[in-house]
Amino acid sequence: MEVMNSAFDPGYGEAWNEVQTMSMLAMPGVWLSLAWIGEQPVGFALNRQIVDEAELLLLAVSPDHRRQGVAMALIDRSRAILRQRNGHRLHLEVRHNNPAIELYKRAGFVQIGRRPGYYHGANGQIHDALTLSCALSQA
Repeated sequence: MEVMNSAFDPGYGEAWNEVQTMSMLAMPGVWLSLAWIGEQPVGFALNRQIVDEAELLLLAVSPDHRRQGVAMALIDRSRAILRQRNGHRLHLEVRHNNPAIELYKRAGFVQIGRRPGYYHGANGQIHDALTLSCALSQA
């Protein structure tokens, strides 16, 4: 939970609490990948697969370890696990002004939709969500 709490800006209210996270981990088709430097967890990816597609539900890297390839390694790991599970496509949703969008584009994701007013920030602001997708055959 420490990585999640440090990775997500509290102003946007995007971090999950422990109950939400543990409930999701108990669901079928869900897996968590962790990134470590030494004995310190520095990032994670939480995914959920349904049939042959999966959603990258959460991707988080501690601020001190950003721009070092950790997030891309976690995306690559998510795709590798999905391939092992005979999956073909990985989806995600991201706030329209999240700087991580550039990372997702470099990773081969393309925008396939927009959800107006999807995110409600802790400060009362409303933000659109972009729906992105990546075919594993193109990644």
